[in-house]
Amino acid sequence: MSGNDAVEGLEQVREAIRRAASDYGRDPSDITLVAVSKTFPAEAVAPVLAAGQRVFGENYVQEAKAKWPALRERFPDVELHMIGPLQSNKAKEAVELFDVIHTLDRPSLAEALAKEIARQGRKPRLLVQVNTGEEPQKGGVSPSELDAFLDACRTKYGLEIEGLMCIPPAEDPPSPHFALLNTLARRHGLKVLSMGMSADFDAAIQLGATHVRVGSAIFGARAKKG
Repeated sequence: MSGNDAVEGLEQVREAIRRAASDYGRDPSDITLVAVSKTFPAEAVAPVLAAGQRVFGENYVQEAKAKWPALRERFPDVELHMIGPLQSNKAKEAVELFDVIHTLDRPSLAEALAKEIARQGRKPRLLVQVNTGEEPQKGGVSPSELDAFLDACRTKYGLEIEGLMCIPPAEDPPSPHFALLNTLARRHGLKVLSMGMSADFDAAIQLGATHVRVGSAIFGARAKKG
């Protein structure tokens, strides 16, 4: 996909977000588009940056570390979101690189992040990933364990949690999972809901998403990893 195609995709997604917000009685400014740039090189991302997009999502610490420092020299107001599984041994680099981490999901990671936040004095915003489908192969806290995990994050590790994130099972209709995440967030007084991707962000906006993570609708299909 060319840079022009990506910019056109960006505009189409922005318009779809505006339309969905209007349809569901929401303010479009309350919905943040996270452009998912994982697997795409810097030269594919640059036209989207030039078109004014400033919030991007990456899945891998090493890929982000290779790509974003140079781009940030040109676009210092970029906000970078970690949206993929995060290993505890990558906590140091994640705290250095990312402004928001969406995938906090276990005590060992909470401990590692707390240690690095204290050491670096840099404080990325934190979301807890909830495994709404309770899929054994997927990261995330079980809904039944969320209360205890949030309490541990706050009291044991001293972390401030802003919201929740989910990735519904691919074979399920997404709306019940979005509704569950919204209910859990309300129960805990959390304002941020990261849910919805290219195929289902309209439903996510209907059910309260504050952040939608959209990649292929902007950048096109990802290259397969060889």
